[in-house]
Amino acid sequence: MIILIRHGQSTSNADGLLIGRRDPSLTELGERQARSLATSLAGVEVAWTSPLARARQTAAFALPALTPVVKESFVEVDYGDLEGRPLSAVASEWTAWAARGHDAAFGGGESLASVDRRVHGELETLLADPCSLLHSPNRHLAIVSHVSPIKSAAMWALGVPGSVAWRTRLDNGSLTVIGVRAMSPVLVRLNAVPELVA
Repeated sequence: MIILIRHGQSTSNADGLLIGRRDPSLTELGERQARSLATSLAGVEVAWTSPLARARQTAAFALPALTPVVKESFVEVDYGDLEGRPLSAVASEWTAWAARGHDAAFGGGESLASVDRRVHGELETLLADPCSLLHSPNRHLAIVSHVSPIKSAAMWALGVPGSVAWRTRLDNGSLTVIGVRAMSPVLVRLNAVPELVA
């Protein structure tokens, strides 16, 4: 199976900022969230991570025995000139972006359709390989990433349009699990948040 992990809380998350490609670190809470993931990751043999610090730091706390492979395809969406602005200040633009459709680039950055292309390409490769960890019930691939790529992966597993992602939520330090049944992807779990450890 594939276990997709949203990174722990970053300093920008704590400050209520819209962050895609900027590279803040985890907060103390984010580190606790990352450590709390470890007990849910039995059977993980391989880890991938976004190149951004908050994902790499989460991988280091959650999977300390593994050296993750950095995958650019699982980096967060590029929000263009909206990067770093308070979420409260971009609410109207956010609504307008959703109304324009999945192919619209937000703030002159990247579209969610572009995220789908890069994420789905990786997942289709895993699905086509019967020896990949996606096809194993007991041996797992963990991917530490961000909201947009993880939602994209979940929509891929469900076989629904990417725009359905707007109706889902992913918390910091959450797990989303994808498996396979009869050579088709299956969404096993979405936004499961482990109990925090001390």
